[in-house]
Amino acid sequence: MNHAASATSAVAGIRRQPARSAEDAVYRKIGWRVMPIILVAYVLAFLDRINIGYAQLQMKQDLGFSDAVYGLGAGIFFVTYLLFEVPSNLLLERIGARLTFLRIMVLWGLASAATAFVSQPWQFYGIRLLLGMFEAGFFPGIILFLTYWYPSHRRGRVTGLFLFGMPITGVLGGPLSGTIMGGMEGLAGMHGWQWLFLVEGLPTVLMGALLYRLLPNKPAAAPWLGDGEKALVASVLDADHRADAQPGHHGKLSAALADPRTYVLAFVYFCCACAVYTVTFWLPTMIKGLGIASIASIGWITAVPYAFGAIGVLVISRSSDRFRERRWHVGGTLALGAVALFATSFLGSAFAPVMLLLCVAAFFIFGGGSLFWSIPPTYLSREAAAAGIAVISSLGILGGFVSPTVIGWIKGATGSIQVGLGALTALVVVGGLTILVALPKSAVRVGTAQDSAAH
Repeated sequence: MNHAASATSAVAGIRRQPARSAEDAVYRKIGWRVMPIILVAYVLAFLDRINIGYAQLQMKQDLGFSDAVYGLGAGIFFVTYLLFEVPSNLLLERIGARLTFLRIMVLWGLASAATAFVSQPWQFYGIRLLLGMFEAGFFPGIILFLTYWYPSHRRGRVTGLFLFGMPITGVLGGPLSGTIMGGMEGLAGMHGWQWLFLVEGLPTVLMGALLYRLLPNKPAAAPWLGDGEKALVASVLDADHRADAQPGHHGKLSAALADPRTYVLAFVYFCCACAVYTVTFWLPTMIKGLGIASIASIGWITAVPYAFGAIGVLVISRSSDRFRERRWHVGGTLALGAVALFATSFLGSAFAPVMLLLCVAAFFIFGGGSLFWSIPPTYLSREAAAAGIAVISSLGILGGFVSPTVIGWIKGATGSIQVGLGALTALVVVGGLTILVALPKSAVRVGTAQDSAAH
């Protein structure tokens, strides 16, 4: 009996290999056609978020802004971002990804460039609110867009590749921002931070037009896929979504929005956002506190932790897909990264150990934070995905408001960032424990049994 079962299993495995090879070939083609476009688009999106961290090194002094004004302005972006994410994702389902991303990228590029001309706190707050409104929907829209192309067992890696744009932006954006601010100071009578917003904001408008031209809405509309390849992708996605009928997956939008686990995921993402945006908004200031005076040097040095963050995204997402496990890979890494970030506040201006801990923190924070987004699309049903992903993103992104605002206020009141980092660490550790305790393993689907056998 055992030999017969083994033989049957071996024959089944052999039969699956051609189908698996064909599927792999199609997804390699999709990967080369789709992922570079959205990766570049996300690099520009994240660049428009983190450049405020570099601009404030000159901007606060030139405009007389306090740490509290800067922290509020950096964080207030996420208020309108929250309000407009769900409507944007619902509109994406009606008009398609291409038109949605064109609208988003053109408007946010213009708003980011306009930041160069603020002179008063109310203007700073106003342009940041507009920027949040215009950019809202891009990130959850991309997460939703990936569900139109990739089944759950492939989504961890491609989500990680997309979010690879976060640390890569830091690697490139730090030296670029430092060079622009240092090299263009005084050009045409403008400050370096003003040139920073212009040079890094306007290319987004052009990228929006390019994305509209090159990116199909769904596989069925891709001119570079043959009819057989389109049918194969449709078959893979249909098989993947049959799991939606299983207990723990909800077929109605109202059921998904009413499910407490949706809000558990929103809280976990809130903690992810707190950690990520603490790094992105305050890393240049922390580097400056190590005794680095040159803005160009600060830009180059910040690239090092971001490089480790990029490695973390690749390593942790691949490990998660390999072991078909999500919760420990997200919860555990976030907690480790937050603890490492907090530990930097006890080392004063000791350059080497602080840099080492910042690299460790970036590795785990970016790695775990990027992997998180492979969970909601596999938990929510196909019908609930558009609004469900946007609700989780909308509520969770408040971490991007809370983190810089609270840390900026505490730093202004105490002269130290330590208390703020301590509060952040406690919150992120709670978030890591929450995903382990409150989200059952059965709620996180990572491919089907057949997929596991094929691997």
